[in-house]
Amino acid sequence: MEISESKRNGVVILALHGRLDASNAGDLEQRVLGLIAGGDTRFVVDGAQLDYISSAGLRVLLVAAKRLKATHGTIALAALQAQVKEVFDIAGFASIFPIHATAAAAVAALQS
Repeated sequence: MEISESKRNGVVILALHGRLDASNAGDLEQRVLGLIAGGDTRFVVDGAQLDYISSAGLRVLLVAAKRLKATHGTIALAALQAQVKEVFDIAGFASIFPIHATAAAAVAALQS
């Protein structure tokens, strides 16, 4: 998996490419927790190029959401492919994370 990071209007956008599973979930967790420790509180995970997410990947997002809740931060998901969105729906995570059609829509929602 590849992680591309950018920032738009104070919102960190993490674009995930490939498969998020047990072999690389730790890399994402370290990256996100480091950004949170550095003071970032608003995140968008852009899943347009994310082909697969395992329970390890879901766990990382849940850990990040809990950490952000303590700092009054938030995390939103964007542009999820159908098979990835289905995993979120089945796991019940679609009710935990706001899901937007595009990264731009997610950024706009986090700014309001």
